Amino acid sequence: MDVHDLTAAYALDALGPVERETYEAHLGQCARCREELASLGETATALAFAVVSPAPPPRLRDRILTAAAVERENVVPLPLRRPWLVRATAAAASVAACTAAGLGIWASTLSHSLDRARASRAEAEAAAQVLADPSSQKVALRGGSGMLAVDPSGRGVLVVRRLPAAPSGRVYEAWVIPPGGKPKPAGLFRGGESLTMLTLDQMVPAGSTVAATMEQQGGVDAPTETPLFSAQT
Repeated sequence: MDVHDLTAAYALDALGPVERETYEAHLGQCARCREELASLGETATALAFAVVSPAPPPRLRDRILTAAAVERENVVPLPLRRPWLVRATAAAASVAACTAAGLGIWASTLSHSLDRARASRAEAEAAAQVLADPSSQKVALRGGSGMLAVDPSGRGVLVVRRLPAAPSGRVYEAWVIPPGGKPKPAGLFRGGESLTMLTLDQMVPAGSTVAATMEQQGGVDAPTETPLFSAQT
């Protein structure tokens, strides 16, 4: 296996002792791998902390508590001859309601972000397991720079170096083509990073071909263009 292909697994701390020693010795002599590792290291660190739910900003909490206190202080019956105080109370209540609504939106957005981060971390861990498994088959890409890794169970990971970002309205789509069968859609990716990793949505039977095409945004059910790169197990 090409030592350059170990960058992703090293960033995820998924190499065995021998592979790690070999890669670290290579790292001191390869500027390209150091650049890719720096990029992947930031991503791996972000994923590691993504599952921790951050507390609301202190200033937001203070504004909510202050507005709520004002609202409580002004819920007593008010004489009709003081309409300005009624308006002030209504304004305070509106502020509290808007602030609470803002917190609800913030919490909802945070929840969705954490869900995405957890999914990304789970995918990264699954990819690392396949890449680090010594029994995984690793095949260099034809037509591109990178490799396909497939573990004994058929889980596959596509790793592509320096893949240009897909144009607006377009996306890369991976395909698993079993022996004698039709292409099955196996995942979408955009590229644009020094190293792109995709855990395939389809299992990869022995003798299959894994390929990637450029398709319309959202993907398609069957390839419409000639594969840009491929690998055969």
